[in-house]
Amino acid sequence: MSKRSLLRPARFDDLGLRRALSDRLLPALVAAMTFLAALTLAGVMVASSVAHHWQTGAAAILTVQVPQPGTDTAGGTRLDRVTTLLRGSPGIASVRVLSSTELAELLRPWLGNATQASALPLPAVLDVRLSPGTTEPDPTLQGRLSEVAPGTFMESHGLWLQRLTTLARSLQACAAAALLLVAGVGAAVVAVAVRAGLAARRDAIDIVHGLGATDSFIAGQFANRATLLAAAGGCLGAVAALPVLLALASLASPFLDTLPSDALLPTLPMPLWISLPILPLAAAAIGWLTARVTVHRWLRRLP
Repeated sequence: MSKRSLLRPARFDDLGLRRALSDRLLPALVAAMTFLAALTLAGVMVASSVAHHWQTGAAAILTVQVPQPGTDTAGGTRLDRVTTLLRGSPGIASVRVLSSTELAELLRPWLGNATQASALPLPAVLDVRLSPGTTEPDPTLQGRLSEVAPGTFMESHGLWLQRLTTLARSLQACAAAALLLVAGVGAAVVAVAVRAGLAARRDAIDIVHGLGATDSFIAGQFANRATLLAAAGGCLGAVAALPVLLALASLASPFLDTLPSDALLPTLPMPLWISLPILPLAAAAIGWLTARVTVHRWLRRLP
């Protein structure tokens, strides 16, 4: 064993950073930032999934209302003629007539029980699905429907889909901006902690610096300590966010056509599973870079 190792044990804390950079406050603050970053990242992914779901789902659905559906005409009832026309139109994958029970359920919030709804002259409602790859119906379809059954109304979800998609994209942009804000606040927290540590160990830094220690050595010591604490806080924040994300994913699964809510683990999107372990690494990288930049700037101001 060399004299140097006897006088200076391995991992010796030259600058007393274990006291300068607390192993409680900084990890707790980084954990809080990581927790918020995980929730924000989940918001970005959910907004993207919802927008995709609306584009591929709602865009392919039409609603057709046929008043007086049972009235007989030359080609059968009005409902039969509309159904035949729709099924023979290009771009139409399926046509389904909603049952009276389904109509009663749709009207229950306004009309109460099914008995009251069944007493009204309700139109027939058809659920029309467009073929894969088709987002807009034939422009002439509404006119042809009116010819075979005057008063028939076709409702396309394109306008509402456009508005909802715009809303989802706006939420996604806001969540991304919030994620950048959380990263900036995390860097500021590390910078403040490092500055406090520099002020607390100023005398030791002056001595070590006077003995020949380079700025890179001193910055490296602070960066290593900040990286360790930031990584620990990042792990705590990611672990704390996991049950919250699972609960939120379970609640959101009915809106995204994912697995049933009782299967908690599979409902979490795979990109989010991949992103959670990356958050502690990102926290460590922010801690390392912020600490080095802060220490170098502080050392340049020394007399």
